[in-house]
Amino acid sequence: MPRPDKTTASSRWARLARRLGAVVGVLALLVVGWAWWTSILPGSYSVMSMGRPDFGGGTEVGHHADAAAHTAHAAGEDSLAEELPDATEPPDVDVTTLTADPDRPADVRVELVARAERITPAGGQPFDGFTLNGQTPGPTIRATVGQLIEVELRNEDVPEGITAHWHGVDVPGAMDGVAGVTQDAVLPGETYTYRFVAEQVGTFWYHSHQLSHSQVIGGLFGALVLEPEGEMDAAADAVALMHTYPGGQRTLNGEAGEVRQTAATGDVVRVRLINTDNSPTVAWVTGSDFRVLAVDGTELHAPTPVEDLKVGVTAGGRADLEVRVPARGAVRVQVPGGSLVIGPDGADAPTASAPREAVDLLSYGSPVPAGFDAEHPDRVFDYDIGRLPGFLDGLPGYWWTINGGIVPSVPMYMVEAGDVVVMRVSNGSGEVHPMHLHGHHLLVLSRDGVASTGSPWWVDSLDVQHGESFEVAFVADNPGIWMDHCHNLAHASEGLMTHLAYAGVTTPFRLGRDTGNDPE
Repeated sequence: MPRPDKTTASSRWARLARRLGAVVGVLALLVVGWAWWTSILPGSYSVMSMGRPDFGGGTEVGHHADAAAHTAHAAGEDSLAEELPDATEPPDVDVTTLTADPDRPADVRVELVARAERITPAGGQPFDGFTLNGQTPGPTIRATVGQLIEVELRNEDVPEGITAHWHGVDVPGAMDGVAGVTQDAVLPGETYTYRFVAEQVGTFWYHSHQLSHSQVIGGLFGALVLEPEGEMDAAADAVALMHTYPGGQRTLNGEAGEVRQTAATGDVVRVRLINTDNSPTVAWVTGSDFRVLAVDGTELHAPTPVEDLKVGVTAGGRADLEVRVPARGAVRVQVPGGSLVIGPDGADAPTASAPREAVDLLSYGSPVPAGFDAEHPDRVFDYDIGRLPGFLDGLPGYWWTINGGIVPSVPMYMVEAGDVVVMRVSNGSGEVHPMHLHGHHLLVLSRDGVASTGSPWWVDSLDVQHGESFEVAFVADNPGIWMDHCHNLAHASEGLMTHLAYAGVTTPFRLGRDTGNDPE
């Protein structure tokens, strides 16, 4: 018998391998091409047609056409490549109708005029940014609980448009200030009026939610303080807006370095710390012990004096500290890159490095009933943060994911008014994320499986470190369509955003490159 020709057999195997390689390559290109194509968002689309409806194990609610559009878009169906369908059912509630009483006169009126201009912070370097009423931060707005606040926002010349979002204030749905969801961006020469009743007491802030990742760092923000009834002693109240402007310029209340507030020996002062940056930060006190009175605009129950501890303030978050001016000298509230000195004119306070240990809000203060039953929720949602390579609106990259999906393949959390909701938030993405739900406050039930044992810890901005998990709860008591996103605003623009929607609430506004609305 003739011997097999090894050369011929090897050549056959080589040809077969090349053909198989070519087939695999073509298939890979097809898969990548399909992933790219289905990632491209339409030029104009409704937020109600983005993502997959998640009912949290509860009753399926909402318009069926909306739900179908969500599912189809997340699956990348060709019919959605150019235009997403509108719901075929008439809307139950248009988000624009969710307002305060239109006939009620305003108690507090404010005009905010936004401009693009060259800015030089006190003690800092010039940059091209934005102002409100010729200043940044914008003016501090103060109102008393029960008052109706009316703010007229005028865009003088900010080219991309602006909005005003009332961070941490559970405003009516129409007033949330999110471009493409609750309104259109306010273009140059236009005005928009916000009206809402101050139903909360505490420390809040406002900022643009149009191209927020650039407009907030550039200066479109300010403090909002909602006070209890009765006279407030101005000397006993200090606002400390922490902000880093372009070029890495760290400031307090728009000033680099040290700022001062006059107070007499023995005065007790509430210091309202507001972190307007994209990253979590800390604060610590020298010259006095202190109490943490409130977090994110909600008072803590029975807070105790502490010293030699730092307080974490996540991006977008707030913490109210109570300090007492000592018999000699002053008290200093320090943050990275700056400090607030409170005391008599000329008095000084020592500086110190940040303590290693922090106040743990999971056990700080004393417990009281939460006011609702979180042990028997109507809906339970997972919000699992990750990161994967893929495409976001046609762009390749390493993008943030929610429950394993890249926008638009993310959940939309669907609720009905009155639902008790539990959300399990976990982070395996490799970076910290300050998570922010609009229109609601969340009660922290546990962290990494350890139950809260201190004061009820209510947040609207929650720091979730890599490897951490939180269980939080809230009552769905504010109908609307609410963003739920990372308040590292660059992360939000990179896909770490979704929304919470109430059954039957719809919006006429549109997102997408053709609309001029870009909230992140």
